Amino acid sequence: MLLVIDIGNTNTSLGVYDGERLVTHWRLTTERGRTVDEYGVLSRNLFALAGLDFKTIKAVAAASVVPQLNFTVKRMAEQYFHLSPLFIDHTTATDMEILYQPPSDVGADRIVDAVAARHKYGAPVIVVDFGTATTFNAVNAAGHYLGGVITPGIQISSDALFARAARLPRVEIKRPQAVIGSTTNGAIQSGLYYGYVGLVDGILRRMREELGGDVRVVATGGLAPLIATGSELIETVDDTLTLEGLRLIYEMTK
Repeated sequence: MLLVIDIGNTNTSLGVYDGERLVTHWRLTTERGRTVDEYGVLSRNLFALAGLDFKTIKAVAAASVVPQLNFTVKRMAEQYFHLSPLFIDHTTATDMEILYQPPSDVGADRIVDAVAARHKYGAPVIVVDFGTATTFNAVNAAGHYLGGVITPGIQISSDALFARAARLPRVEIKRPQAVIGSTTNGAIQSGLYYGYVGLVDGILRRMREELGGDVRVVATGGLAPLIATGSELIETVDDTLTLEGLRLIYEMTK
C-alpha cells in the first residue's frame, strides 16, 4: 500500500491507497515544532485506530509547502516505515509540462492538484485550492500547467480584520442567511463570505475567458464546500484531489 502526505501551512493530510482505492485519510493541524518521533507515533496511532498495519506500507509520497518539515517527515518515514519518501516538486517526472516561469516557483501542491484534475476531469480545467492561501491553477486545452492566481485565504482575511480593527470581534466563518447583516457579527460574516465568493467567481470568470472553450472548475481544500455553496462557477468539490494527485504522480515515477 501507498502512504501519501500533503503538508500544508495550516493542515497536513494523509491518505492510504491500496492500488487505486483510497482506504482511509486524515486531516491534521500542521505543527512545525513536532519532532520525528511525535510524527511517527501519531502516524502509528492513526493506523491502529483505522485497523491498518503500518508494515503494509510499501512506499511514501509527499507534497510539501513547508520546507522546514521536509527533513522531519523524511526521517519519520525512514525510521518508522523504513522507506525513503518521494517528495514531489517541479523536477518530478510527470506527464504534464509546466509553462510557469520559473518552474521551481510552482508549489508542489499546485502541481499535484493540476495533475489530478486533468486526469479526473479533463482539460482545460481550473483547480481552486482553499488553503492558507487560495490558489487558482489553470491547465490549458493541451494539458499543460499554464499558471494561475494566488490570493490570501479567507481565514487570513478574517484574522487581519480582527487584528487591525479594535472594535470588531472575531467571528465564525460561515454563510449568513442574508447579505445585509443586522448585527455586527452578521455584517462581518457577510463581508467575509460574500466578499470572498465574489473574489472567487470574479477571478474564475476572467480565467475562463483567457483559457477559452469549455473549462471545468474544481475546488478542493478545507473551506471548499463552504465557498462552493455560494459560487456560481465551481462545479465540483473534490476533498481528496491532492491525495489522488500524489498517487498518480507516484505511479508515473515507478
